[in-house]
Amino acid sequence: MNKIKPEIWVDADACPLKDVILQEAEQKQITVIFVSSYNHYLSLSHPLARVIFVDASYQSVDMYIINGVKAGDLIITDDYGLACLALGKGCLALGTRGKGYTGDNISFLLMNRHISRQTAKAGKRLKGPRPLTTNEVECFRQNLRKLLCNEEGI
Repeated sequence: MNKIKPEIWVDADACPLKDVILQEAEQKQITVIFVSSYNHYLSLSHPLARVIFVDASYQSVDMYIINGVKAGDLIITDDYGLACLALGKGCLALGTRGKGYTGDNISFLLMNRHISRQTAKAGKRLKGPRPLTTNEVECFRQNLRKLLCNEEGI
């Protein structure tokens, strides 16, 4: 029986690590699907990369990804909601700072996101994400490699 090879799906609108992802995917010859809205035009030329554009409406990228993935695929995103849905479909999920999303931590992350949104609605100003550090990029690369070497899927 032929085993379907897993793919890497990237929430590409704000992903700062496209080159790192392609470098690591190339080592394992894994297809990388970058999904982006038309508002965030993306031009990539790589034999393992596919770029898919969706409309700019709310959650279009997330919905495209979650409808296209299969169990064992890897989703790279900083969106906790998408990560939660991916875990529910039997996928792996990794954030761009190298944090793996799991059944053990996703509820906590979603609750913190909810609290942050409630704080913002109450008129408090919240800081946006800070730039990635060199250590975070290396952490991402190392964790991506570990996931790509896992024998039970990606």
